[in-house]
Amino acid sequence: MAAKTKKAIIDVSKQLDKIAEQYQTFQILNEEGEVVNKSALPDLSDEKLKELMTRMVYTRILDQRSISLNRQGRLGFYAPTAGQEASQIASHFALEKEDFILPGYRDVPQLIWHGLPLYQAFLFSRGHFHGNQAPDGVDVLSPQIIIGAQIVQTAGVALGLKKRGKKAVAITYTGDGGASQGDFYEGMNFAGAFKAPAIFVVQNNRFAISTPVEKQSAARTIAQKAAAVGIPGVQVDGMDALAVYVAVSEARERAVNGEGPTLIETLTYRYGPHTMAGDDPTRYRTAELDTEWEKKDPLVRFRKFLEAKGIWNEEEENKVIEQAKEDIKQAIKKADDYPKQKVTDLMEIMYETMPSNLQEQYEIYKEKESK
Repeated sequence: MAAKTKKAIIDVSKQLDKIAEQYQTFQILNEEGEVVNKSALPDLSDEKLKELMTRMVYTRILDQRSISLNRQGRLGFYAPTAGQEASQIASHFALEKEDFILPGYRDVPQLIWHGLPLYQAFLFSRGHFHGNQAPDGVDVLSPQIIIGAQIVQTAGVALGLKKRGKKAVAITYTGDGGASQGDFYEGMNFAGAFKAPAIFVVQNNRFAISTPVEKQSAARTIAQKAAAVGIPGVQVDGMDALAVYVAVSEARERAVNGEGPTLIETLTYRYGPHTMAGDDPTRYRTAELDTEWEKKDPLVRFRKFLEAKGIWNEEEENKVIEQAKEDIKQAIKKADDYPKQKVTDLMEIMYETMPSNLQEQYEIYKEKESK
């Protein structure tokens, strides 16, 4: 190898070091719930702080119950969320009702807090079409199963919001694995080029199913990938609810002010398996790594912060837990009682004008269903 080429490689390596250094993890609360970045504290009232904690606790109970319901055969597809509450719920807490959410399959909690009825979330898990029919005024798409496909869709929705003069954003969520997809760059590049009001959240929980993030990309952070498409990139402690809230709030403000999209990487962790479809995390994660991240639990951290302020206690939390359990009980009953999905339902909602070959089959099924 020529000396000049060797020198160029060394210079590039130094350049990469400098790039990585620019993406320091943004944090407000440490693992003990202590404020380590006072100047960044958001201006949230005590009631707002309690509401954020309420939603996080509720979501943890929803996750626990959903896992139990799945094991009982009462739910279908389910991707556990415990550990990612700060990343999911605090990011949503920074949104407005008119904002549009394009979720990944683990991001059902954000849809629920945006207005999707809980029983419909259960129907989605069961594969029932009504689980994908968001009520009027609830601006969401169904959870995307294809990894990263929602990134391109978000660019389009955001551009639509801009063209209509809406003071709203389109926000999407994916995991670290989604950042390895071609759609990831295509969507961000398009949104950046047109300054579309989009927020791209990559929840880096360290594993794309079983593949560690270090084997997915040579980049030292996912946040720095924003530079390739000319948009801001932020890496945030995804176990710190306040830091996530601030990062998304600021990204939203930039977006609605015409400054374009932002990529946010939240460093987080899922305590359970990738999904309940047979994944065994003990085959690719060590007990030591699990213990390390359990010490960073977003609920424990935020609870300590609120208790130190004197605005949260065990009694408050128990009320939330009992309310969540009752809501879930009622919602699963409503899902159980909802009319069963029929073959003709699927055919009717698939086509505005049904092809003649299917029309014949439709008549046959319709007759069978009427008996």
